[in-house]
Amino acid sequence: MLYRAVRPFLFALDPETAHSLTLRSLDCLERLGVAAIAAGPATRLPVRVMGLEFPNPVGLAAGLDKDGEYIDGLAALGFGFLEVGAVTPRPQAGNPAPRVFRLPEAEALINRLGFNSRGADTFVRNIRRSRHRGVVGVNIGRNADTPNERALEDYLECLNKVYPHAGFVTANVSSPNTKNLRDLQRAEELDGFLAALASERDRLALQHGRRVPLAMKISPDLDDAGIEAVADRVAARGIDAVIATNTTVSRQGVEHLATAREQGGLSGAPLKARSTAVVARLRRALPSSVAIIGVGGIASAADAREKLDAGADLVQLYTALVYRGPELVGEIVRGLAAR
Repeated sequence: MLYRAVRPFLFALDPETAHSLTLRSLDCLERLGVAAIAAGPATRLPVRVMGLEFPNPVGLAAGLDKDGEYIDGLAALGFGFLEVGAVTPRPQAGNPAPRVFRLPEAEALINRLGFNSRGADTFVRNIRRSRHRGVVGVNIGRNADTPNERALEDYLECLNKVYPHAGFVTANVSSPNTKNLRDLQRAEELDGFLAALASERDRLALQHGRRVPLAMKISPDLDDAGIEAVADRVAARGIDAVIATNTTVSRQGVEHLATAREQGGLSGAPLKARSTAVVARLRRALPSSVAIIGVGGIASAADAREKLDAGADLVQLYTALVYRGPELVGEIVRGLAAR
């Protein structure tokens, strides 16, 4: 109810300004011990996925807290897990502003942020300061000026730096906002890439005395053959989960909106059916030992249940929080528990 009152003020601001202000405000509320009040009563709905225990299956998607600065405040909203990042090895500003656009008529966003990151060293300092002890996944990517031929070096560097602090690590090879990044999803590129990541993870597991699950985040714009190829390589190389999906470059369903002409990845309600179809296709192609995290267009318990029924083990949300506010997390968990 409080968010509905302040949303008109936030929507009068530039989206990035509103985003930053909201996170800083949430951080203050958490420090005062009242952030959980905004989220409503918590409900436990425990699940075990990837060998990890989650108090509920509803998580925060990567991209909202890129540098791991607001983990404690976000955790207070009742998420079963968080995913922060994407983090790159070296600091980079991302693409020029303006680069985030609201489509209120469709409850959608377009972003072309481009992995804006303060770099892995700052990210690790932030995550170490967090008091939260729940599952926090870390989304990793390459720097914009790193060619794909050397992309693996960036992912391995990030993996090494975040490994001791991560509940799971996600290789993001599907953002549409870093030039040629999605080429890493191609079958001819993917096998060696995943094999090297899994091998390094196994080495780090011995070094640190614990095995951190590895996930891969894929595009909703893959065709059936591409999805099958991803599933085949993920299963063969011992990757623990696939996150389906990232944002889409399609404008299906929003073609009539002027803002839809902006370049970047579309998220929110228009992505729901497309991402659910990818989840279902993956579930048919993957062994049950490989988890699926469904994300894209989830704005209600019914939306979350649709992803779970399609084959997801966990779900994530982001864009709907912009339109519905922090109470949405608890509403979805309670709705899933009631069913």
